[in-house]
Amino acid sequence: MKIAKILNNNVVVVLGENGKEQVVMGRGLAFQKRVGDALDAQQIEKVFALQSDTLTGRLSELLSDIPLEVITTSELIIASARQQLGQPLHESLSIALCDHCHFAIERHQQGIPIRNVLKWEIKTLYPKEFAIGMEALALINKRLGVTLPDDEAGFIALHLVNAQLGSDFADVSHVTQFMQEILHIVKYRLQLDYRTDSLSYNRFVNHLKFFAQRMLGKRGVCSEDESLHDVVRDKYPIAYQCAVKIDSHIQQKYLYALSAEERMFLTIHIERVRKETLALQEDADEA
Repeated sequence: MKIAKILNNNVVVVLGENGKEQVVMGRGLAFQKRVGDALDAQQIEKVFALQSDTLTGRLSELLSDIPLEVITTSELIIASARQQLGQPLHESLSIALCDHCHFAIERHQQGIPIRNVLKWEIKTLYPKEFAIGMEALALINKRLGVTLPDDEAGFIALHLVNAQLGSDFADVSHVTQFMQEILHIVKYRLQLDYRTDSLSYNRFVNHLKFFAQRMLGKRGVCSEDESLHDVVRDKYPIAYQCAVKIDSHIQQKYLYALSAEERMFLTIHIERVRKETLALQEDADEA
């Protein structure tokens, strides 16, 4: 690899075999080096070969101003998240998480904490991601000597959710808020005490997550055949009336009307949660 651009002593830009820029990182990698010099392969710690030239440019700009220790810690968090979540994470996560960690540490050192108003919702709706966020805080404390508040675990969790969904931070925040609104309506209208470890609850949460993405993106689901909708309506009247209440809420707040098919699937999920929760409550009472 030959250096195409030096960002600092630890980060350089090289041209890959396909002619695309790659960002290469390593302690002292560019010390006493010039453009055109070859890199010492033993000093290379990380190669960012992003598909998007725009992302590569943003990453180059970002890494030139962030301490190497913060960058490597952020990459360790991402590696752990990728292993624990067991699925691909969007390449923009390297930029977003590194930038967030750096900014969070700076804010903490300046005594400027930022409260995460969605922390409880994030912890409830995205337990795996929040747990990884807590592990990330422990890693930051161990490697960088900075103790960040639990609120930051929630922010890190949202970045991980973003990376799985391919959405931006604001979209996922809106999705999370929407999901919590619907869960509250079901909980208090049907007087349920959710069992967040139950299968029906987790299926309901996943349904709401993808429904919220479609709704906020104005990508509704529509079907001309309403016969099955009518069967579900008649079979599960309690759950259906709850779905109607949710439909009314969504129309008033989000200016979006549920299709018959969306109302049907919502009813089915509500009924599953209702039945399983009531069954678990009865078992607990008998015990």
